[in-house]
Amino acid sequence: MPQTCRIPASRPVTLRCLFVDFNSYFASVEQEDDPRLRGRPVGVVPVMAESTCCIAASIEAKAFGVSTGTPVYEAREKCPDIVLIQARPARYVEVHHQLMAAIGDCIPHDTPGSIDEVPCWLIGRERRRENAEAIAHNIKQTIRERGFEAIKCSIGIAPNQFLAKTASDMRKPDGLTVLELSDLPHKLHELKLRDFCGIGPSMEKRLWRAGIHTVEQLCSATRDHLRAAWGSVEGDRYWLQLRGHHLPRRESPRASVGHSHVLGPELRTYAGARSVLFKLLAKAAMRLRNEEFLAGGLAIRMRFVGMDKRFERDLSFAPLDDTPTFLKLLGHELEALERALASGRWNPKRHPPLSVSVTLVNLEPRGSVTADLIPERRRSQEMSAVLDQVNKRYGNNALYFGAMQNAVSQHAAPMRIAFGQIPETALEDEATESAAHELWLKRERQFKVMAETAHRESRDRRKPQSRT
Repeated sequence: MPQTCRIPASRPVTLRCLFVDFNSYFASVEQEDDPRLRGRPVGVVPVMAESTCCIAASIEAKAFGVSTGTPVYEAREKCPDIVLIQARPARYVEVHHQLMAAIGDCIPHDTPGSIDEVPCWLIGRERRRENAEAIAHNIKQTIRERGFEAIKCSIGIAPNQFLAKTASDMRKPDGLTVLELSDLPHKLHELKLRDFCGIGPSMEKRLWRAGIHTVEQLCSATRDHLRAAWGSVEGDRYWLQLRGHHLPRRESPRASVGHSHVLGPELRTYAGARSVLFKLLAKAAMRLRNEEFLAGGLAIRMRFVGMDKRFERDLSFAPLDDTPTFLKLLGHELEALERALASGRWNPKRHPPLSVSVTLVNLEPRGSVTADLIPERRRSQEMSAVLDQVNKRYGNNALYFGAMQNAVSQHAAPMRIAFGQIPETALEDEATESAAHELWLKRERQFKVMAETAHRESRDRRKPQSRT
């Protein structure tokens, strides 16, 4: 007889978490800063190119079916009047901190899990429904009083963070939804499986195979059924969270450090892609050292327009952290592409590079590995330390390797907003005239995957259909 996996969980409390979710955040910031955009459909893109995708859409654009990941050409077809704006991550981070300060004046908030959302924990009398709702209204009013007219937030209040986040999505824009224990599970039945955090296309198909097609079936499933559907303890967690249990946050050790970038049209050449890869790797190495890790592996990826096959290299080596050695390893692996280019086996005009990524893996704490005694490696480590000191003081890329020149001159691979973390200024500032405001953080592969999927689907639609 299978034993139930024991997961620490507190007894359900009718209201415990107040979750703030800013609506269409990137697009709303653009509408806030330019009143002419208010009331108009707006799409935010990483680069001004027809081959890219929207990384955010305003409420007005969403009404036409434009959303995150919609290709630009498709957005124009659905909404001919859409206004496309190039993303300004530095501004989004600046506004984020102002909004967090406004929330903090109403109720202490937890560490933001994303650039556009944050949980707050209710205690004592705050857990009474009327008091929790008063706090929510106060947050909205404070944001307005701070001068934000176009930035709205939806707030969910529930027995745990999972349900509070779900509630915040149930009424948009500018909504307020409360889910008490007495509302469970029937008030969730109106939702779709994909409305829940953690259920994407793949998980939805797994649930279908397990005989779960509706939220009502999900809520009525046994704990054993959900554990079998998920194939892991995550099914137990879902069963508990749907019933209002508060689960402790899972702390996972750092597994990798990496960056990715969808190339702009001006860099869709071998030289451009190579330069961006070098810049991304140098950036990842600096983060690695800042977090006091060593890496024992390197994953290199390059995708191409019109090709499913991609360039892939996975390296393993003794743990290290110095930039010169990493760049030397990268350059050696890219020689295979150079040979393919020289021999004509790869035609970059027909299949130009679309996106690149580097990931440092097999991380170990710096103190757990014996220091390197090889003179050449010691010099590389000392050089890396000097690079870090200069770039932290004067701005990232104030001092850089020559192989990065093309990417630096084109301002390629700036830091993008990541939904899972907020930038650390000293590591993300670029050395420009506005260095104090250049707070960027990479949008960890999310947009890259969207762009690649959009290109693949577009190519498939253009293929002639075979006759049966």
